[in-house]
Amino acid sequence: MERMPFGKTADGKEVSRFKLTNAAGAYVQIINYGGIITAINLPDREGRLGDVVLGYDSLEEYVQDRNYFGAIIGRTANRTENACFELEGVEYKLGKNEGNNHLHGGVAGFNKALWDAEMVGSKDGESLLLSYLGKDGEEGYPGNLQARVRYTFTDKNELVMEYGAISDRDTVVNLTNHSYFNLSGHQSGSVLGHKLMICGDRFTPIDSALIPSGEIRSVAGTPMDFMELTAIGARIGWDDGQLLHAGGYDHNWILGNGGKVPEKAAEVVDETSGRVLEVFTTKPGIQFYSGNFLDSVLGKEGALYGKRSGFCLETQYFPNSMKHKHFPSPVLKAGEEYRSTTIYRFSVVA
Repeated sequence: MERMPFGKTADGKEVSRFKLTNAAGAYVQIINYGGIITAINLPDREGRLGDVVLGYDSLEEYVQDRNYFGAIIGRTANRTENACFELEGVEYKLGKNEGNNHLHGGVAGFNKALWDAEMVGSKDGESLLLSYLGKDGEEGYPGNLQARVRYTFTDKNELVMEYGAISDRDTVVNLTNHSYFNLSGHQSGSVLGHKLMICGDRFTPIDSALIPSGEIRSVAGTPMDFMELTAIGARIGWDDGQLLHAGGYDHNWILGNGGKVPEKAAEVVDETSGRVLEVFTTKPGIQFYSGNFLDSVLGKEGALYGKRSGFCLETQYFPNSMKHKHFPSPVLKAGEEYRSTTIYRFSVVA
C-alpha cells in the first residue's frame, strides 16, 4: 500500500491518498477526505487497465463537489422528507440541503469530513481503515456516533467495504458509498449502453421531490424491470411518471435480504470493454441512479462528465424510512453496533 499527500483542507489539515494494489496489478485509490474513492483501475478484456469511476484531480475540486463523487455517505444516505424525523417521541430537525428536504447527511455530511486513516493488515488483500466521530447534534442528529469504514481490495478484484458504527444515544444510521461508474472508462461518455440487472422485483415509488411515498410497487410491466440484463437506456425515455419525476432512474429497489451474509444485489455488463460489475450487500435496498443531474462537470484528466455519463448503485436502508414504519428501520440503539458489508466485484467477459 502507498500513502501520498493529496493537499490540505482550509484549516491546514493534511489529506492523504492511499493506493491499494492487488496481485494482478489492478488498484484502487482512496482519500481520507470524505473516504472518497478517487480511482478504480481494472483490466478490460484485452488486459488493459482503465479507471472506471468518475472523479477529480484535486482536493479543492472534491471540497467543492456537489455530486458526491466516490464518497462515504452518512449519517443517513438518501432523502429525508421535510428534513426531520421523530425518534421516541422527540422530533429532530436536520440540515436542509435539497429544497425542504435532507439529502445524504446534510450540508456537511460524512462526505465532507476528514477521516482518520490507518493502513491495516488483511489476509484477503490490502486494507484501509477509516474512522470518524460524528458529534451529538451534528447536522441535527442525536448521539456521538463513532463510525468506521474498512476498504479491502482483494486479488479477486473485489472492493470490500465493511461499515461499522456505535452511538452513545439512540440515533439513525444508514451508510453507503456514492461512486459513479463507467465501465468503459471514466471519460467514455454515456452509460446508456451498459446492461443492468437488479435482484429485486419491487421498488419504492417517489413523488416529484424524489421522496418515497411509502408505497411498494411491483416492477412488472414498468421501466423499473431489470430482473434480466437490460440496457440502461432501453426504457429511460418512456413517458412514465416515475422516470419523469427523476429525469431518469433515481429509485430504490427492494432486495429482500438484509442478513449478515452479503447477497447479490445487481450486475452491470459493459460489452464494449468486457468489464463486469457485481454488487453484493447485507442491506435490504439498493438505489440505482443514472447520473441524470450531471451537467458538463469538468473531471479528472480533462474529462467532461455530461448527463448519464456515470451510474451509481448505492446499497442502503430505504429512503425516508423514518416516515414509513413498514420500511426496514435505520434506528441504532445506544451501545449497539451497526454493521453492514457491500462488495463491488469486478471481472471481464470475452
